[in-house]
Amino acid sequence: MAARSPDLLLPLLSSSAPVTLAQLQRALGQPSRRTTFRYLRQVRYLRSYNHNGRFYTARDPDRFDRFGLFALGDAWFSRDRSLTATVQRLLGESADGFTDKELRHLLHVPVQPFLRAAVSGGHARRELLGGVYVYFSSDPQRGARQLQARQQRCAAAALTPEVIIAVLLALLRDPAAQPAALAQRLQGHSPPISRTQVQAVFDRFELAEVVKKGGPTRC
Repeated sequence: MAARSPDLLLPLLSSSAPVTLAQLQRALGQPSRRTTFRYLRQVRYLRSYNHNGRFYTARDPDRFDRFGLFALGDAWFSRDRSLTATVQRLLGESADGFTDKELRHLLHVPVQPFLRAAVSGGHARRELLGGVYVYFSSDPQRGARQLQARQQRCAAAALTPEVIIAVLLALLRDPAAQPAALAQRLQGHSPPISRTQVQAVFDRFELAEVVKKGGPTRC
């Protein structure tokens, strides 16, 4: 048998399937767990963040997707190694935050305990939007941008034909009106139309330029 070496682990770790500690021990000639981990620490490896960390693989930057994740079968790995660090990074990088459901779908594991820990530890903040908690970066400026983007996303999703028509009709009556003024006039609309929804209509149809010019060109 070849002399025991960390190099004996590389073929297994570089394979297209995740490996277990028992497989790594066999590759080294059945040493103790402690000795196996000593050799394992000498190579670049990752441990799965699901399946209770049962699976191992090589840490290869080319494997990661845009979220810093990759899967081998149903074993999931993160460039951050731990699920705690992964959740915190994703909340910081997100354009408009994450709900529990969105993050659970992305990571393929329950994340509510990690989200609660991130909030209580000051690593994230949460806001109740439309009856659902959305989690954002704890950085004040980054979090504010994420919140604004999420509000705009929610407003865009709520743009029914009735809402769009109501905003456009109000703009026809006052072609120079700004979104805030139109939102005030539409307060009595049923269902209510928010300023964020009015702004979403402006953004979708690029109405800001029309308002600057004092309304549509008349023939």
